[in-house]
Amino acid sequence: MINVVLADDHILVRDGIKSLLEDQEGIHVVAEASNGKEALDVVETALPDVLIVDIRMPEMNGIEVVAELKKTNKAVKTLVLSMHDSEEYVLNAINAGADGYLLKGSSKEEFMKALQMIASGGKYFTGDISSIIINSMVNKGGQQVEEDQPEATFKLTKREKQILGLVLDGKSNKEIAEDLDVSKRTAEVHRFNLMKKLDVKNLIELTKVASKYRLV
Repeated sequence: MINVVLADDHILVRDGIKSLLEDQEGIHVVAEASNGKEALDVVETALPDVLIVDIRMPEMNGIEVVAELKKTNKAVKTLVLSMHDSEEYVLNAINAGADGYLLKGSSKEEFMKALQMIASGGKYFTGDISSIIINSMVNKGGQQVEEDQPEATFKLTKREKQILGLVLDGKSNKEIAEDLDVSKRTAEVHRFNLMKKLDVKNLIELTKVASKYRLV
């Protein structure tokens, strides 16, 4: 069972999301909040697995809520669900520690995929958001390669470079398997080996390393 807290200042939005989630087996909305401060109080009491939070709310905005929650209760995962796809909002949410960022116009299937992935300890950033992350890293000087750690140091295979490109495109293990015509398990192994070689733990770290050393 995935226990969820919803935080959005529009009751119609909360009702719609709650209805969508509770139609799914194994998901339960344990509490709701209409502003940022209330969201923190509710999370402290309800101790959900995931907080789904809007960005623009009274009292405290969603990014401030995520940042505060990461200080006080790191066990609770956070999914930012927003209508904003601007670079400023996305990067601020990521820097605050959000585990995922999804646009309100996303499909039901992608919403469920994001929630399941985040609840299981992963990260999820919709495809358009992944592009923003990559572009931001490049614009901040990621193209400057340090001489003491060239690309050759990582010794990536041709297949690992393919996997890297697909991961940076925001593709799941299932989608990678379909693109490369291999089993999902094989794709998972390649992805694990890639992350291990680059010594990274999530998409953000992977993006930084890939852009810094021009691995794709």
